[in-house]
Amino acid sequence: MNETPVKQQNTGAYYGQAVASFAIALGAVAVGIYNMDTGPWVRAFMGIAVLYLTTSAFTLAKVIRDRQEADQIVSRVDQARMEKIMTEYDPYHPKAPKP
Repeated sequence: MNETPVKQQNTGAYYGQAVASFAIALGAVAVGIYNMDTGPWVRAFMGIAVLYLTTSAFTLAKVIRDRQEADQIVSRVDQARMEKIMTEYDPYHPKAPKP
């Protein structure tokens, strides 16, 4: 019952695609805000809103990843404890209770 999970590793191409996609999206929004037919205050507000949304998205992704990693660690510790108890248990030779 030793099920060691395989660590998933992203390929370089996947990582590059994610970075390029983010850069293109952020650049497109920046160009769109720059070319808006509004005053500089509205463009500045939109720019700050995009930066706030971007940092919030990174923070949310990190929090979700940290929670998943913590759940995996707890699950693995619980599984190791259960395996230890099962290997030490002998139904034919029960241990005498400790006084």
